[in-house]
Parts: sequence; structure tokens; C-alpha cells
Amino acid sequence: MKNTRNFCIYSKMSELEIWSIGTSNRSIEGFLNLLAAYRIEAVVDVRRYPTSRHKHFKQEHLKASLNQCGIEYHHVTELGGYRKGGYTKYMKTGEFEKGLHYVEILARSKRVAIMCAERLFSSCHRRFIADVLKLHGLTVIHIIDPGLCSEHKGRKRNKRLDEF
Repeated sequence: MKNTRNFCIYSKMSELEIWSIGTSNRSIEGFLNLLAAYRIEAVVDVRRYPTSRHKHFKQEHLKASLNQCGIEYHHVTELGGYRKGGYTKYMKTGEFEKGLHYVEILARSKRVAIMCAERLFSSCHRRFIADVLKLHGLTVIHIIDPGLCSEHKGRKRNKRLDEF
């Protein structure tokens, strides 16, 4: 199936889905409404340093806002960006695998969205996380705006993690 501008249509390729979202310069109300629209039950913060120039996206404020809406907050620093030697090199470590495993386990019982600061996944390390989740057989859907999401297609060139 394909994506249209007004709808979020995707082909469910696996039993496990993981969603992806960026905080960007959204208001907290807009962000929470997006999560509610896509029925997200748990947010996994994949910012290595969970802070923001927008006060409402700093860890303590974000966690409180999510909790008020009944959405779980998880900070998984093992999936955070800004890694010495580059993120693709870091992806081959046990720490990265540990963080990824945590997200996959959580997704078995909750509707999960991995979250970072960039609105578009293509400008963020979430694209690399999504590539690996797809290699693991999960469906990854990137939330862009209300009614607009995109199923992660993955990299055509890379078929295995060791090829990153």
C-alpha cells in the first residue's frame, strides 16, 4: 500500500510495529495530540541527552506531560545519537543491541514510538534505528504530521547490519 498526503496508510508487514516521531518545534499540546491520534502508549526517548531548547521537551517536563496523558516514558540512552566514530559504527556494539532489544520487548505489549528532536526521520539517527528494526522484521512507521505518516522502506543497498 502507499502513503497519501491526507491519510496514514501502510502495509503491516509484521505483528510488531514501532512508530517514530520527532519533537521539532511543536507545542506540547500538538505533540500529545499526535501521539493520541496514533494511539501511542509508550514513548521511547532516543536522545542521548534528553534536553531541548523548548522547555516542554526537556526530560522532566516531557515525562510529566506524557504521564498525565497515560503515556509511558522510557529514556533509552543506548540508542542515543552523537557517538564517537559515528552512529553506524556504534550500531555494531552490544550497547546498541541492548537498547534495540529493550524497544522490541516493549513493543510486544505497547504501541511504541521512538522519539528524537528532528521532525523528519531522514534528518535524524532514527533512520538508522528504523533500518535495523526493519532488518529484524518489524514494521516501522514515521509520524510526520496529523494524518501524515510514512512507512519505513529501509535502505535498498544494505541487507545486513554488518553492511552499514
